[in-house]
Amino acid sequence: MSCTDKETCTCTPAGSLPVDGEASPGIEAGRRAFIKAGGAFATIALTPTVTLMSFGGGKANAAQESLDPKARWGLLIDVAKCGTGCSECVSACQKENGWQDTGHPETDAQWIRKVTVKNPKSGAVAELPVMCQHCDEPPCADVCPTGASFKRADGIVLVDKHLCIGCRYCMMACPYKARSFIHETLIDQKPYAPRGKGTVESCTMCVHRVDRGEIPACVESCNLTGGGAMMFGNLNDPQSEIAKRVAELTSTQLRPDLGVDPGVHYTYL
Repeated sequence: MSCTDKETCTCTPAGSLPVDGEASPGIEAGRRAFIKAGGAFATIALTPTVTLMSFGGGKANAAQESLDPKARWGLLIDVAKCGTGCSECVSACQKENGWQDTGHPETDAQWIRKVTVKNPKSGAVAELPVMCQHCDEPPCADVCPTGASFKRADGIVLVDKHLCIGCRYCMMACPYKARSFIHETLIDQKPYAPRGKGTVESCTMCVHRVDRGEIPACVESCNLTGGGAMMFGNLNDPQSEIAKRVAELTSTQLRPDLGVDPGVHYTYL
């Protein structure tokens, strides 16, 4: 498939790496740390400042092996505690990961967003946050032609920025519309949350914080300044608070009929 309007096309040619000028040492270090934490790939050094990843290699599997394969990080969101008009989780995510609205709502990044839902039978209206659902069987990874979309051994779904060619197949495959394409030139990026014009991005569940033993920024902010509607933890650990809550409460996942088993659960009490 090729574009016909080459003057206005923003697609990234297949096989190219979208780079907005020379990457700063901090950003490049962040990119490498991001991939080291998430992917079982072998390193191919193209230039001193550009590093790509390829599948395979015994040493490459070490990054995944350092993760707990028995863990399944996830979220439990109590919709009843999610206040109308509250967007603390969105603001916290923007500040933590360095994305923001640019005045183009149809194409702006939205790692997390508040949506309004209405029960057609009762008429009840509620607001809830929606982000990447970190599926156990992620459709985005299934359709990705380069392997840029992948799931870590602990269930967190990420995008390898060095492999993403901007084809946006993952955006079409995601039933939750949780991914965004970066159209604008970026400045002042966070070293631990690498982004890049011409690539796709979504919620990382603040993987850089999780790997330090901390909780995602949205959860922390909701607990401190919001309604305390969000809980984070290991869904596979029966002794964890989130696993106990999911077991005892009537919770649901978005579109459970799709069989992708999201790592984000919702409850309404």
